[in-house]
Amino acid sequence: MAAGTHKKVLVIGADVMSSIMNYQDRATCVLFGDGAGAVLVEPTAPGEEGVLDFHHDIDGAGGCFLYMPAGGSLNPASHKTVDKKMHYVHQEGKEVFKYAVRRMVEVPKLLLERNGFSPADLKLLVPHQANQRIIRATADRLGLDDSRVVLNISKYGNTTAGTIPIALVDALSCGRLKKGDLVMLLAVGAGYTTGGLLLRWVY
Repeated sequence: MAAGTHKKVLVIGADVMSSIMNYQDRATCVLFGDGAGAVLVEPTAPGEEGVLDFHHDIDGAGGCFLYMPAGGSLNPASHKTVDKKMHYVHQEGKEVFKYAVRRMVEVPKLLLERNGFSPADLKLLVPHQANQRIIRATADRLGLDDSRVVLNISKYGNTTAGTIPIALVDALSCGRLKKGDLVMLLAVGAGYTTGGLLLRWVY
């Protein structure tokens, strides 16, 4: 859009997590849900702000803590991989928790400081709905009360790629997003991957 090639872009996140859950692994399967969401992105009007800044990084050291062992080029699908239950999500919860909380605090602070803001300026944090404890720990460390954090995992579970667009819909329907609000979208996922987007809500 910045190059003028496109005027509107639809960003879609969708995952069917039930297809890769081992329902004998109660520590993992109860956390996830199926879901999808979409966001329409378009240029702002002259004089208006929209996307202010973003940060994205990958830390491959976390690959062994949240992953699916088979189905890719390393372990292609076979009778053996199916029998060994290698097509399900595997997660080391404690390791994922520690990394997620640390990065979900560091990234917003980086983006806010880089753009001359502090956490006190944020009207709404829209985090990936991975885990209620992760979100609450993040909010506490950023000094954000419940009114400034979207938390809806109790309704949908962790729908992975769908969590942030679904959370935006919930925030809109409750009147928690208003024109001019400073908003942070924030996620940590498998790999590990981390991403943050700082924006000014313009609708």
